[in-house]
Amino acid sequence: MKMFLNCIRRRLQFLGEKLPRYQRNISRYNTRDDSCDKTSLLMQLCADRYYISPEAFHTRTCTYGPLGTELKKNIIEQWTSAVRSRAYVFGITTSVQSRMCEESVRIVNVGALQEIINQDSLSKKEASQKIQTLMKDSVSVRTSLLQGALQQYIQALELVNRTLPFGLAETGLCHHSDSQLRHSSGCSFEVTESSLVWFCSPRTSSQWMDYWAHQRLQWWRKFALGPSDFDMCNVVDEELKEGTSHGVKVLYKFPWGSETLETLWSLGDTLLLKTHQGTCTKLQCRDGRKSVVPHVISVSANVDRGMLAYLFNSFQLLKKTDNKQKLHQRMVLKLHPTLTPVKVALDMGRGSSSELRQICEGLFQEFLEAGISTWPGYLDTMSLSLENLHTKYDEMGVLFTVMVSESTLKSGLLLVRNRDTTIRETMHISEIKCFLLKYISASDNF
Repeated sequence: MKMFLNCIRRRLQFLGEKLPRYQRNISRYNTRDDSCDKTSLLMQLCADRYYISPEAFHTRTCTYGPLGTELKKNIIEQWTSAVRSRAYVFGITTSVQSRMCEESVRIVNVGALQEIINQDSLSKKEASQKIQTLMKDSVSVRTSLLQGALQQYIQALELVNRTLPFGLAETGLCHHSDSQLRHSSGCSFEVTESSLVWFCSPRTSSQWMDYWAHQRLQWWRKFALGPSDFDMCNVVDEELKEGTSHGVKVLYKFPWGSETLETLWSLGDTLLLKTHQGTCTKLQCRDGRKSVVPHVISVSANVDRGMLAYLFNSFQLLKKTDNKQKLHQRMVLKLHPTLTPVKVALDMGRGSSSELRQICEGLFQEFLEAGISTWPGYLDTMSLSLENLHTKYDEMGVLFTVMVSESTLKSGLLLVRNRDTTIRETMHISEIKCFLLKYISASDNF
């Protein structure tokens, strides 16, 4: 997630704090409500538990680790599934290059620019002309997905036989310039956006705007551990864009303040007419007995910031008592079962290593064939105590830990631990797949 580390670092600087050194023994962690300390703990946990790459601490950008990649994929799948649950919503793919968007970001060849600057023989005027030519020939990249959907409107209109309403949905990379980012470092960032562009009758556009605003807020809250941290507000008149009559933001309350996860715009027909100049009749569709140019509602979500919101929302510091009645704290990523990257961790306890591993490998293949994402902990050569193993999987956000042991060889019984309740129960090996599938399926209705 390229914005993840930069985003957190800028917020920590904004709060005037320094990153404390991460301590693995969090029983010494001060339990006072210190949002900056909690933020730094989450950041380090995400690096340690494969959500972001460890080398990101030494660079200005960040990349996904295996679990971060899976979490992002799950969020995108759920977002797309939600907006495409209505009839006549179609997926599209448009080019990341943009030659029509006025707010596009240009990618300039630094070597060519440096060569012009280093030519002492050039006059100021000549250098300026060469730079302008270089800028003109450079590639423009999109800052939103809206323009691509508007360009495909006429083709899609024929697909639906000129019937309203319908929508075009897409997920892809956009480049946000420093003017679009709060507390930015003065450069552009790649952001993954999910977009729905909804075309509807002018007389029903306000109702559709209300409908999508309500649906989008409910969607964000559906997967949240603390739904009240997600909220909605109207865009103030000063922030409305050209041709926009109304705007709504879906917000998340981060420790440093509220940030926008998703924006909805009621755009009227201005941008559609501007995109297809001189073809007004081709834009018209039926609304009862009338022929109208539809109004456009744009729904755009910042997937990277949304992922950050869910990580913060799911991060918990919980008290626990060990066998010696000593109070400790454990860190848990209580991600929603639908979103969590790993549903099950397979590990093995005492017993014949070769036989236990064969059972684990059989279960691993069975789970994968059933579509249950599984972590092969039994392949780890580092031996951990059961308590440390649970700590590791809690920090990874793993829903269930399945332990294969000597009793499995004798009676077919497994030890199954639930992340959220920490309850350990025995279950027969023949029942485990059905149990997991039912739990994951039911989680969609949580």
